[in-house]
Amino acid sequence: MSGKFEVYEDRSGKFRFRLKASNGQIVASGEAYESKAAAKKGCESVQKAAEGAPVVDA
Repeated sequence: MSGKFEVYEDRSGKFRFRLKASNGQIVASGEAYESKAAAKKGCESVQKAAEGAPVVDA
């Protein structure tokens, strides 16, 4: 099984996403969004931005 994005409602009623590795470990998380649809769009943005993105030293 590959990694997956999970969209969930936090304690304050906002929606967030987290990226989980195939072993279930959370490897990234997103900011708070007002709607579930907006959180899903956040997932899509991360997917698009990460495709082919290089790893660089900061």
